[in-house]
Amino acid sequence: MGDRQHKTALFDQFARVGKALASGKRLELLDLLAQGERDVASVAAAADVGVSTASAHLQTLRQANLVTTRRDGTRILYSLAGRDVADLFARLREVAQSHLPDVEAARVTYLGEDGGRPVTRDELHRLAKTTTVTVLDVRPREEYAAGHIPGAVSIPLDQLADRLAELPNDGQIVAYCRGAYCVLAHDAVRLLRAHGRDAIRLADGMLEWRLASLPVAA
Repeated sequence: MGDRQHKTALFDQFARVGKALASGKRLELLDLLAQGERDVASVAAAADVGVSTASAHLQTLRQANLVTTRRDGTRILYSLAGRDVADLFARLREVAQSHLPDVEAARVTYLGEDGGRPVTRDELHRLAKTTTVTVLDVRPREEYAAGHIPGAVSIPLDQLADRLAELPNDGQIVAYCRGAYCVLAHDAVRLLRAHGRDAIRLADGMLEWRLASLPVAA
């Protein structure tokens, strides 16, 4: 049998990852970095925290080797350490959704209803082949540039109301954003329907699209 002290030391190493993930704000930062690399100022703005707070959270994630950095001139860019980190984040959400009743209540309160059944990735593929569909990416422009569904049109949510004329009047619009728990696509569908457009959303988003090894354009 193995030595108890050594076994404890091994499991303490596993716990380092759990400790790094034990913060809702750090999970939000992982969600952002799953869309592409960002500097600390961009992360802070997107997560609505101060730069020093964002930096501290990123350092905790880095100490657990969940994120990595690279220098671009004077900027330090952060990114996920690997696809397995994105998968861990996605699975953590799935386990929470399955086992914690409060998650569903919080999800509905945050995302709200958009009045329609979302389409799956497989359904989107079929729609694209058989009907006139506009795939609309409503994430910020830098996230679209880092990787998007091939053929998707980029109109960030905060510009959508002013750029409706850029979308065709006929056919269906399928909006998507960061992932299954991202509110941007919900808000986009509500706005589009209020203006008489036939709009639905993708059931998940770019995180799940990448994890499914589907084509990504950049």
